[in-house]
Amino acid sequence: MGARPGGHFDAASTEPLHPAAREVWNAAIDDGWADPARLYGAARRARVMLDNAREVVASLIDARPDEVSFTSSGTQAVHLGMLGALHARQRVGRHVVASAVEHSSVLHAANHHAGSEDDRELVPVDHHGRVDPDTFATAIRTDTALACLQTANHEVGTTQPLDQVAPACHDRGVPLFVDAAQSAGRTSIPAGWSVLAASAHKWGGPPGVGVLAVRRSTRWRSPLPEDEREGGRVPGFENLPGVLAAAAALHARTQESAALHERHWSLIERIRTEIGTRVPDVQVTGHPTERLPHLVTFSCLYVNGEALVTELDRAGFAVSSGSSCTASTLQPSHVLEAMGALTHGNVRVSLSRATTDDDVERFLDVVPDVVTRLRTEAGMGGSSVE
Repeated sequence: MGARPGGHFDAASTEPLHPAAREVWNAAIDDGWADPARLYGAARRARVMLDNAREVVASLIDARPDEVSFTSSGTQAVHLGMLGALHARQRVGRHVVASAVEHSSVLHAANHHAGSEDDRELVPVDHHGRVDPDTFATAIRTDTALACLQTANHEVGTTQPLDQVAPACHDRGVPLFVDAAQSAGRTSIPAGWSVLAASAHKWGGPPGVGVLAVRRSTRWRSPLPEDEREGGRVPGFENLPGVLAAAAALHARTQESAALHERHWSLIERIRTEIGTRVPDVQVTGHPTERLPHLVTFSCLYVNGEALVTELDRAGFAVSSGSSCTASTLQPSHVLEAMGALTHGNVRVSLSRATTDDDVERFLDVVPDVVTRLRTEAGMGGSSVE
């Protein structure tokens, strides 16, 4: 059957294109084709459009326009942001502090930079996936070049205490890199960051557009060969239609965020509350209140996560699993492992702007039968709780 628009429960991975983005994208394909770096008329118009998009995005993430650059993806924004900050502080040292539940792109960049295991320190989290601010601050050393902490976790939705961590980093003179991919356009981004990365398709913009913001007060040097594009931060021709559509979507989502926050919070709270009463042997993960409004993760004992995702897709719901061992890595979710949570039979539900009450009700009706059938096929038995 496959997921219907209202059954797209994987918004944490990507959102369908926002109507505001679609409208701007279509217009920009005709009007924004020229090279913004040139001087002829069409190019100057393209430059004005690019600068306008930069101003919109900057205002919505509480940055200056000259602090914002556009990349080809959120992952590229993470890598350039981190490696550029580390490159600028190589005289200080190579040490990187990050939470144990950061996105893989952050951890990969830290590993890429590290000369030895001692160059990287992962701060543990509690069973909700949240770092302790004092523990994080204690991990910072005299040779720490960069601290990294996400706004909210991409797998379980737990928000991090950035408002407490940022002052500790500032007092020690260590820049704070913040992965805001899951928060931008949904919730306010805490102040205190030095370098920030975000991804447009998470808020309903087009794929292939990331945001990199570097505070003027933060030392940053490109880890790549010099290029005149994007203030020397990002090489290559700007994807102007994509950037304009991304800015339009971020503006629209920010205007909608209060209403969506309330609706999503209520729907996710319902799932958190009812899934354990409808299905036996289920563990709901993530912080119950310090969390994103649209995301919940739960794990079902005696069920393979990949099989659960497949069966829910057949029932019309697109969800993801952070726990299934893939053929390429054979590794469970590092986030769930760090939390001490179940790593099998894991389902992440993240609601899009199109999700309705009826969609959630149907999901809650479908899951018990799917889980019961999979457990029976696995020889584990079990039945849904009425």
